Amino acid sequence: MSQKPADTYSPLYFLASLGAGGLSVTFFMYLMFWVPHEGRPVPVFEDISAAFAGGGLPLQAAIIIAVIGILVMTFLNVKSLLWNISALNRFKKTDAYQNLRASNAETTLLAAPLASAMTINALFIVGLVFVPGLWSIIEYLFPLALIAFGAVGIWALGLIGHFLGRVLSEGGIFDMTAHNSFAQLLPAFALAMVGVGFSAPAAMSLAPATVALSLATSTFFAVASLIYTVVALTTAFGSMLHHGTAREAGPTLMVIVPIVTVLSILFLRQDHGLHASFQGHTTTANTMLWLTQMISVQIVFLLLGLTVLRRQNYFGDFVFGSKTSPGSYALICPGVAFSVLMQFFVNKGLVAAGVIAKFGAAYWAITAIALISQALMVLLILHLNKQHFSAQPKGQAIAAE
Repeated sequence: MSQKPADTYSPLYFLASLGAGGLSVTFFMYLMFWVPHEGRPVPVFEDISAAFAGGGLPLQAAIIIAVIGILVMTFLNVKSLLWNISALNRFKKTDAYQNLRASNAETTLLAAPLASAMTINALFIVGLVFVPGLWSIIEYLFPLALIAFGAVGIWALGLIGHFLGRVLSEGGIFDMTAHNSFAQLLPAFALAMVGVGFSAPAAMSLAPATVALSLATSTFFAVASLIYTVVALTTAFGSMLHHGTAREAGPTLMVIVPIVTVLSILFLRQDHGLHASFQGHTTTANTMLWLTQMISVQIVFLLLGLTVLRRQNYFGDFVFGSKTSPGSYALICPGVAFSVLMQFFVNKGLVAAGVIAKFGAAYWAITAIALISQALMVLLILHLNKQHFSAQPKGQAIAAE
């Protein structure tokens, strides 16, 4: 009897929801940087409508693509999230779940709050783009957003606390031989995603108290994410040098890329809040150099990950071959994250500092890198969804730990 690979459940399937949510953000970048939104840090329904009515054909086409892209990817994001929540609840009743909670793979449960935080961000984008007059009540929505991200943050911290409490209190439980990937950075990614959600009011609110609360809470999760990243990264690298990279977990080598993007947006939002509410100032030159450094970090880890994946023939086996692994969805996040940060690098870095002219030849040449990365990730998520959620008599699902 044929089965869908997704019938063998792993919490890593939450990454399918995460990837779709991230792609909705890549389409929002069209509106963010190509649609004028004077007096507001982000474009809203009124700005987009005015730009479509008064813009030329290229801008109108970009807006149509962005709007459709946001709708489709947010739909996939929410659909996948709901499916995962239902599947996880069933999975919790099995022996496999108990075994997971007693192994290194317990941290894969952090994919749930990670994807949930992304869904909140994606739905916020939908509100900005499709709801008329939303900006007039935005200050009332920020406390609700902080509460929502607070709930997800507590959820994530609880899961991390259970895992660390178990492995650090008893000793000998954590399997270092199975730590030969960057899979253990998933908690750091979840903390960063909660943090960037907390940072949104800092960039958008005009109420100093709201901005201050946003700065404080987002800073806590950013610091927690950075600490966890450093510890997990260094210990994992030692295990990888000794045992080699776990083949099915190869995509995790690039998880640093989305962590860098999420934290970069967090710090950019904080910087805007400090400037608008507390007279803190950062020069455009400093921002350009910092974004260049962040892009450089991403390229280093992309090269590292792709080198190992190529040597292990990961794409030939797990993406285009007969084998399947829910960890393949981790390939989407780096491409999405690189596309998003490249848009910020071009617009908030090079254009803002006067290095290149907006909408000039150099602008589109560099922006094309972001657009190509985005297009490849759209194709990849559609392929993986078909691969994992269509009945296939052959193939074996392998969960990355």
